[in-house]
Amino acid sequence: MTILGAVTPVASAGEAVPMIIGGGNASNAPWAARLFVNGQQNCSATIIAPQFILTAKHCVSSAGTYTFRIGSLDQTSGGQTATGTTITRSSAADLAIVKLNRSVQATYSPLGSASDVANGDTVQVFGWGATCRDRPEIECQSRLLKVATVTVTNTACRDAFQGIAVCARRGNGITAGGDSGGPMFGKGRQIGVASTSDRSTTTAYTNITRYRDWIRSVAGV
Repeated sequence: MTILGAVTPVASAGEAVPMIIGGGNASNAPWAARLFVNGQQNCSATIIAPQFILTAKHCVSSAGTYTFRIGSLDQTSGGQTATGTTITRSSAADLAIVKLNRSVQATYSPLGSASDVANGDTVQVFGWGATCRDRPEIECQSRLLKVATVTVTNTACRDAFQGIAVCARRGNGITAGGDSGGPMFGKGRQIGVASTSDRSTTTAYTNITRYRDWIRSVAGV
């Protein structure tokens, strides 16, 4: 599987490149955050505390100014905006926490525990990623937040950095470039952060229930 990212080109000729390809528009996701790098739409994320954003490490690997639109289903308007000041990257998994330049009052993403995810579960994935098959993914990022259902196949597979991940197979949609860093929800709680996808049938989300101590040490939640 290839790493997710808004600026990743579509796969080479002959490979299936579906979109959240499939799925539908989300109707309620007050904890969602869209990540922009130097003003360019890039990844998805969640706000987990007044000054902290949770996303994928590969989304914040380059130099630049990181800004977020928080709490709006429309990545072009609404909600609140804030700028990242400090980035803490996990050494063990495809996770990063960005500290914001100000506190944002919002509905923070409820972080799950190991009991919130199991093989065979139907879970939800969210993101503003690519919705096209026929051109570079950066050209077809969704304006509105999308959601799809997927089925968990493994709660201890591997993410892009060999961290522990939740692997899932396509349900009514699958993640694509730009969905990186976005959440997987099970039983009403966030259980994963988007890391990789084959953009056809399989996706891997870093299993945040295995990294709760690290998240708590950085963000206090």
